[in-house]
Amino acid sequence: MTGAVRAGSPEARDGAGAEELVPRRLALSVVVGSRAYGLDTEDSDVDRRGVFVAPTPMFWRLDKPPTHVEGPRPEEFSWEVERFCVLALGANPTVLECLWSPIVEHVTGTGARLRAIRKAFLSVRAEETFLGYADAQFRRISPERPRWKQVMHMIRLLISGGHLVREGEPLVDMSGHRERLLAVRRGEVPWPEVVRWRDDLVAALSRGGAPAAPRALPAVPDRAVVEEFLVDVRRGAL
Repeated sequence: MTGAVRAGSPEARDGAGAEELVPRRLALSVVVGSRAYGLDTEDSDVDRRGVFVAPTPMFWRLDKPPTHVEGPRPEEFSWEVERFCVLALGANPTVLECLWSPIVEHVTGTGARLRAIRKAFLSVRAEETFLGYADAQFRRISPERPRWKQVMHMIRLLISGGHLVREGEPLVDMSGHRERLLAVRRGEVPWPEVVRWRDDLVAALSRGGAPAAPRALPAVPDRAVVEEFLVDVRRGAL
C-alpha cells in the first residue's frame, strides 16, 4: 500500500474520481489528545483520528489506496480500515486508545461494529508496546531542560498502560489524575519526583504481566474475529 495523502487530493479519490475517502468514506471519527484525556486547557487543539473504508475495487489496481489520509481538518488523521486493524493487533497504543475514546463524533454501522469488537485486538503484547512508547519518550527528554508537555504525556501513557494490563482496557479519561498531570505540564513537579512516579508506574505495568499476577489480557489477540470483520467490510464495499 501507498503512504499518506492529503484529503481532497487526486490520490485520495477512487478510480472513477467519484468521492473523497475522507470524510465521505469515514466509518469512525473520534476526538483524541488532551480533550479526550480530560487534560485540555483553553488553548488545546481538537485532535481527531478516524477510520475510513476504501472501495474494494481500488485494491484491484496496481496503485493501491492510501493506508492513511491527513486532513481535511486541522489535526485530523485517518487510517484505512485494514491498516488500522493491523496496528491495533500489534497493540499500537495510539490506535488502541482510539477505540476507547469517550468522544465519538461520527460512527457508521461499520464503525460501531469495529468498536464492538475492540477487545479482540488486545493481548499481553500491550505491556511491551506501552512500555516501549513511554520509554522512547523518556529517552528524548533532557533532565536539564525538559519539555514538560512531553513529560506529562509519557506519564499519562504509563497510567493508561497499567490500567490496560490490570483491567483489560486502556484508561483514556485522565480526569482522576488531572491536577497532578497538569502540574507536571506546568513544570511545577520537581524532576526527581517525576522520575520516581515514572519508575513506580513502570514497575506496576511490568508486574501486570508477571506470572504470579492475574492476567486481564489474553496471550494473543482474536485474529479470527478481526479477520471476519474485515472480510465483511470488503464485501460491503464492493
